[in-house]
Amino acid sequence: MKPSSEGGSTLARKESWPEEGDLLVCVVKSVSDKGAYLEIDGMDGAEGFVFIGEVAAGWVKSVRSHLREGQRVVAKAIGVKRDRGRIDLSIKSVSEERRRDALQFWKNEQRAGQIMKVASDRVGWSEDELDSTSDELVDAFGSLYGALEEAAADSSALEKAGFKGKWIATIVELAVENIVPESVHLKGNFHVEIWSSEGVAGIQDVLEKAESSIDGMDEVVLTCHYDGAPNYRVEVEGPDYDSAESAWNACVQAAESAMEAYDGNFSAERV
Repeated sequence: MKPSSEGGSTLARKESWPEEGDLLVCVVKSVSDKGAYLEIDGMDGAEGFVFIGEVAAGWVKSVRSHLREGQRVVAKAIGVKRDRGRIDLSIKSVSEERRRDALQFWKNEQRAGQIMKVASDRVGWSEDELDSTSDELVDAFGSLYGALEEAAADSSALEKAGFKGKWIATIVELAVENIVPESVHLKGNFHVEIWSSEGVAGIQDVLEKAESSIDGMDEVVLTCHYDGAPNYRVEVEGPDYDSAESAWNACVQAAESAMEAYDGNFSAERV
C-alpha cells in the first residue's frame, strides 16, 4: 500500500481486499436515489456502495447531480465486511488534495504496469512470472512506479534491493526511456565545533565552503541548516542519485579542508 499524508489513509494495493480507511479508485456503475454502486479498480469487478449522505459535503438533493455512470472517482472505505462481501464507501471524506494524489498514483501504476508488460515480452516471462516480479518490486519499493523511478535514477537500485537476473537490464533500459525521475534528495548531519577565537565566524566559513563546493554541478542544490550547536543539517537535491552522492562527498571534503585552519572538531554522517 502507498503511504498517505492525510489521516493515515492509504491507497489500497491492487488485488488486495481493502481495509477501513483505504482510498480506492473506482468507476461509477449505477446511480439510484439512495446512492451509487462503484466498481473498485483491481478487485475483479467487486463493488462498493456509497450512500447519498457520503456522496458530497452538505445536503445532497440528487445523487445524479454529483455522480454519473462511467465517472472515475476516489472513495474511502468506511465499512468493510469481508464475510458478507460488503464495502461501504465515502466520497465526501476524500479531500481534493488526496483525490488528486490518489488519481495520480493510480495513473502512474497503470503506466508502470504497461512498461512491465513490455519488459515481460522482451524477457519472455509467463504471466505468473510477471505478476510475481511486479509484486516483489511493490514490496521492495512501495509501488511499481516507484521501483521504475528508482531504476531510472540509479541503474543499480534493483540490485541494491536484492534483485538478481539479466532481466534487470531490460527494466532499467525501459525505465530510463519512459520514466522521468523526480529529484533525488539526500540528507546528512555535520557536527562542527571550533574552540579557537574564530568561533561562530569559523563555523560559518566551514559551512559556506561546504555549500560552495557544488559550484559547477548542474541541477544540484546543497544547503546547510542550523539544528542547534554543534549540529548542522545538510540537504542535497540532485537530478539523480550519482549527482546527489557526488555533491555530498564534495561538501564533506570541502568542510574537512576548511576545518584544517581551525582548532576544533568535525564529523559528518548521512541520514
